Amino acid sequence: MRGAWHEHLAGFDLETTGVDVESARIVTAALVDRGPIPARPVTWVADPGVEIPAGAAKLHGYTTERARAEGISPEEVVGELVALLATYADEGVPVVAMNATYDFTVLDREARRHGITPLVDLVGDRLWVVDPWVLDRKLDRYRRGGRTLEDLCRHYRVPLGKAHDAAADAVAAVDVVRAIVKREPVIGTATPEFLHDRQADWARVLADDRAAYFARTPGKEHRAAGVLRDWPLVPFRAEGVPA
Repeated sequence: MRGAWHEHLAGFDLETTGVDVESARIVTAALVDRGPIPARPVTWVADPGVEIPAGAAKLHGYTTERARAEGISPEEVVGELVALLATYADEGVPVVAMNATYDFTVLDREARRHGITPLVDLVGDRLWVVDPWVLDRKLDRYRRGGRTLEDLCRHYRVPLGKAHDAAADAVAAVDVVRAIVKREPVIGTATPEFLHDRQADWARVLADDRAAYFARTPGKEHRAAGVLRDWPLVPFRAEGVPA
């Protein structure tokens, strides 16, 4: 008999060229199998084919020149990522991603950009996602302070290696989810299907609250329209994807 869903998880993280899900390109990626016997992270470095802005390079450490020298083609990275994620979906292993909508949407757009069958078309609703950002915001909604992965690691006393390293972030996200389950056992007893669906509902409410906050805050009004309400993937609209 299979154990609790949180006993075997896969951590997923991307580091990219920017914050816009429709135009960001993958620079580094990681998938980390965190089962009873944790496996070595599977990591990739891509040459995104575009200039990497200085701000993004400062975060993850990959300049345009470094990515060109060390990276492989984005088609290869995206194809392997999609295939491995589809395997986890087929095996019923939940995938943990911090701020999941960003990572899964960027991966979806990159797949379409490079002529690869998108993950959603391969697995439909068989992929179960767990997002520590959504869980934390739902369960401890009024806690003061930030909600970045670094913030959550401090709050839940989870070690974090090098921030903005895809593999370190993927491991930390899984460990944060497990720390949340320890504090809120009811989360751990839910089925992964039920939890996935509830997170979509919670994420929508949280997004509405966030957009309302931006709309009423002087100097931040322009950010309200950019709040993403879909989870864990923004549906594809052909006109929204640059060539």
